[in-house]
Amino acid sequence: MPITTSAKKALRGSQRKKIFNLRRKSDIVSLTKQMKKFILEKKTEEALALLPKFQKAIDKAVKSRVLKKNTASRKKSRTVSAIKRIS
Repeated sequence: MPITTSAKKALRGSQRKKIFNLRRKSDIVSLTKQMKKFILEKKTEEALALLPKFQKAIDKAVKSRVLKKNTASRKKSRTVSAIKRIS
């Protein structure tokens, strides 16, 4: 447990940030699952409709440093190429 007041304040801030980061991660995971389901079922229109939401979630995760830039780029690129393959 933190002893100094600054350490206590840092702990409170990190706990608050942890909640936001977990929310972003879970959003990405759920959108990725939906996207994979649409791709496996070859539902191109639904996947294309979900694509902007998926990319927006990934970009927000990069902005808040939940994901690294190259990881986000790879995820977006592979998703778009998978959609192109089924259409």
